[in-house]
Amino acid sequence: MTDRHYVCDTDKIDEEDLLRFDYEDQTFCIYHTPEGFFATDGYCTHEEQHLEGGIVIDNVIECPLHQGRFDVRTGKALSAPACIDLKTYPVTIENNKIYISLANKI
Repeated sequence: MTDRHYVCDTDKIDEEDLLRFDYEDQTFCIYHTPEGFFATDGYCTHEEQHLEGGIVIDNVIECPLHQGRFDVRTGKALSAPACIDLKTYPVTIENNKIYISLANKI
């Protein structure tokens, strides 16, 4: 079994937006930022709110529930109430297709 999974084509995620990606029993978010594409776990570490409805500005996702903020490049929690970092995952782009690698969390 490969650890790399096709998510979508690059034109399916607008810049400063995200896409929810579900695989087996896990949920992820794939972000398109001015610096490229990044991936994190899909749920806020504060109260397990899905980040899908959050706002992406530059390289930061803001949780829609309590406005905790995370750097999508590193997963680092940037503001309360979030204090636990998100897990991040390698993203590769090939022929305008986005792939996420799930075996090697960053």
